[in-house]
Order: sequence, then structure tokens, then C-alpha cells
Amino acid sequence: MAEVLVTGGAGYVGAHACQALAAAGHSPTVYDDLSRGHRDAVRWGPLIEGDVRDAAGLTAALRQSSAQAILHFAARAEVGESVADPMLYYDVNVGGAVAIARAAQAAGVDALIFSSTCAVYGMPARIPIDETAPFQPINPYGASKMMAERVFADAGQAFGLRTTALRYFNAAGADPEARIGERHDPETHLIPLALRAALPGDFSLKIMGEDYPTPDGSAVRDYVHVLDLASAHVRALERLLDGQPGGAFNLGVGRGFSVKEVTAAVERVSGLTVRRTSAPRRAGDPPELIAAPAAAMTQLGWRPARTDLDLIVADALRWEERLRQMA
Repeated sequence: MAEVLVTGGAGYVGAHACQALAAAGHSPTVYDDLSRGHRDAVRWGPLIEGDVRDAAGLTAALRQSSAQAILHFAARAEVGESVADPMLYYDVNVGGAVAIARAAQAAGVDALIFSSTCAVYGMPARIPIDETAPFQPINPYGASKMMAERVFADAGQAFGLRTTALRYFNAAGADPEARIGERHDPETHLIPLALRAALPGDFSLKIMGEDYPTPDGSAVRDYVHVLDLASAHVRALERLLDGQPGGAFNLGVGRGFSVKEVTAAVERVSGLTVRRTSAPRRAGDPPELIAAPAAAMTQLGWRPARTDLDLIVADALRWEERLRQMA
């Protein structure tokens, strides 16, 4: 069993990672300022409230929790917001990385799992995308994650911090028992928005771009279940705790679904009609993003288990219905 400090553990992916850590016999302590996360999502260990940019606070939390490793999720993660306020993204995402590295050094922790993103690749020339694709971020969010990866790489050279960067594609779904799930404000992800456009109310889904060079004209993305992302973090953690070096791995299922295919799945699963309108393309959105996950499968021994789109949507629907009961 390992003691693990989980920054951003009250958020969407972080909370599911804490659930997976506990199920695997590890002991997560959440470090979160609750600005975007939720106190009631901290269910598998204690919560220490703090800002990810506070190196002293992080050092104290590492010592208090006796952490042997860090899972670092705490970040700003909305593309549009990053374009409107890039300095916020560099402050939190890059400044937070610097603080994490300083705290790890001060507390003598040498194992870090970093929540990165496929946004570091920008508009890749080749699909599916493997880890050899060049970094070409096209928005401040992707650039801030790229910079954070560099911070951790330099920390590795300077004082031996071993970092595994997990580059997500599109996180989706929820805990099948609807204990935790996706709860962003504002919500920007397709599946919860499509569900809200199907459930009672007056919300309509904006399909942003129907003129992409894809089979049905809408953008194609690789949707990976949040439980599968969580299991990859456990695999990566145990690899580092075993003394192995860090690395970088793309996390996706290797298959893409278009916006229209996702809305069709929502209608299939819910039995309802998705209210929708057409809108222009969102600036900077690539037509297609699909992972080549072979490296994660071979080196981490990771196998995504909940890959069926209807299953992903059904898990998200149960959570969305629970949110409505909680409101």
C-alpha cells in the first residue's frame, strides 16, 4: 500500500483516480482548493485544502500524509477560457507545476504522475496520434500543459524526479453507481451537454461545425471512460513505485466517434430526442483526434475496459439523473 497525495482530487478525473487507488489498496490524500472540485467527491481519504501554487503548503501536505508519490490533476482545463485569460492558465498550470516540483524536492518524493492532455499535439499531421508526434499546441491550455511537462522533465534532470505524463484524449462517463461523476461549471464536454439537451428542460446542444472533412461533417474524438483513465493512473503509479523510470503515454481507446454519432448514442440510450442547433466551428478545433494507445498497453499493461460508447453514455446518464435529484 502506498500513501499518495492527489492534487485536484475533488475534481472529475481526480476523484475517480482516488476511488481506483483505494480499490487497489493505496491510501489517497486529496489536496484541493475546491475552486472547481467538490467536497462531497472526496470519499476515499482525507482532504487538505490548499492552492496548488503554494509550494510550502504542498510540502507540508506531503509530509503530513507521508506521501510516497504525487498524482497531479489540479489545473485549469478549458480551452476557451485559456484563450480569454491565458495568464491565468500559465499562473495555475505552469506555476502549479513549479510548486509541485519544489515541494517534491523538499519532501523527498521522487514519483509523480502528471495529468496531461492530447492538446499538447495541437493539430497533428498523422492520425492516430502516438507519443512521437511533435508538440504543437494551438491554445494556451495545451501550451501550459506542454510547459508543465518540461518543468517536470527538468526537475528529473536536476534532482531525480521521476514523472509519468498521461496525455488524455476525451474523458467521459462516470462511476457506474453514480457516486461521483462529471460536474463542471460551466460544462463544456459533449456527452453531459448532449444529455442535458435530451432530458427535460429548454437547453439545446450546439453542434459546433458540420463542415469538417469527416464522414458526417462533425468533429471526431476518442472518448475514454474516466474509470479507464483512473486505472491507467494506478498502473503508472505502481510502475514508478517499483523503481522504473517515468515516461509519457497517450490514453485513448484508438477509435473516434463524431459529434453526431455521440448524439445518436444519447438518443439510443435515453430514448429521448436531443434538442440541437447548428453553430460555426469553434476556433482551433481539429477535425479529428484519435489516440494510438499501444505504448500504454504494452508498457503500463493498461487495457481500457469500458470502451462501448453506449455504455459510456449510460454511465453518464445515471450520474446526470442523480445530479438533477441533488439539485
